[in-house]
Amino acid sequence: MTIDRLIHLAAGSFILLSLALGLPGSPLFVNQWWLAFTAFVGANLFQFGISRFCPLGWALKKAGVPE
Repeated sequence: MTIDRLIHLAAGSFILLSLALGLPGSPLFVNQWWLAFTAFVGANLFQFGISRFCPLGWALKKAGVPE
């Protein structure tokens, strides 16, 4: 699996998990502050679109995951 696919899988998983933990109607609800994590992931995706730098991509590259 490539870095690009792993980044998309991680971002999508983090968003879905944090929404499940942060929305009051969810059976997995913990606290509304989990929605801040959703905003963080969205902001990271936004800055990647501008700068083409992704911290997760950098770490995966250092770990030897193929591009």
